[in-house]
Amino acid sequence: MSRNLLQAWQSARARLEAAGVPGPVIDARVLVEAACGVTRADIVSDPYRELDLEQTARLDEYLARRIQREPVSHILGRRGFWNIMLGVTAHVLTPRPETEVIVDHALRLFPEGPPFRILDLGVGSGAILLAILAERPAARGLGVDVSEEALAVARDNAASLGLSGQVALLRGDWTAGLAEADFDLVVSNPPYIATPVIETLDPEVRVYEPRLALDGGPDGLDAYRRLAPEILRVLRPGGRFLVEIGYDQKAAVEDLFRQAGAVEVETLPDLSTHDRVVAGMKNPLETAG
Repeated sequence: MSRNLLQAWQSARARLEAAGVPGPVIDARVLVEAACGVTRADIVSDPYRELDLEQTARLDEYLARRIQREPVSHILGRRGFWNIMLGVTAHVLTPRPETEVIVDHALRLFPEGPPFRILDLGVGSGAILLAILAERPAARGLGVDVSEEALAVARDNAASLGLSGQVALLRGDWTAGLAEADFDLVVSNPPYIATPVIETLDPEVRVYEPRLALDGGPDGLDAYRRLAPEILRVLRPGGRFLVEIGYDQKAAVEDLFRQAGAVEVETLPDLSTHDRVVAGMKNPLETAG
């Protein structure tokens, strides 16, 4: 029996609701749009347009995967972030709106015009680095990740956004091998979830997100212990850093950066007013080397 767009959306929503999938209304609409090659406006203006057999089969496949709690970003292979669209696979974290705090603050710190150098540690899909570079044509960036699979995703995203000329991507262990005092801005969204907590997370994260990008060790702070002194080492005097944190890690991460010699350390909230990003600066009076 054929279905029209309205019926397909209503049926998809009901199936997701019955399976206990969070956000069924939005997910149903997004999956119908993707499966049928239509927009939200099409569903409103032409709700009785019938689906063909291929569209119906594709939608059923998408819904079956979502009911298994596979993230929509993995099903569709893409996710919007800031003002860009990114390819996403199981080898990278799905970019989240909370992380846009880093991009927003970076753009405030570095106005358009003057050139500057960015280092993104744990670059993943390239979300943070590419979102900044897309709005700052004079900037140049280096993205480092230990995962070659993640770097392949970032390379594809850089190419599709026309940013390959502004960015270099390197497989490495955080800052190992990087020169001192070489960057104006360092950004990072490191793994910060405590190991025992991971098994309590929703399946979308626990099952489908790369464990390497989640696991921050017994207390979630392992990456920051390494990163704080190293970020200060590779920053130029007066250079800035922005690192994402867990909602309850403000005091601990701020203290690690202060102990490493950072100044003007503060924590920025996300739109939900949760502590989200620790920001600070390398002492401008510190001499390089």
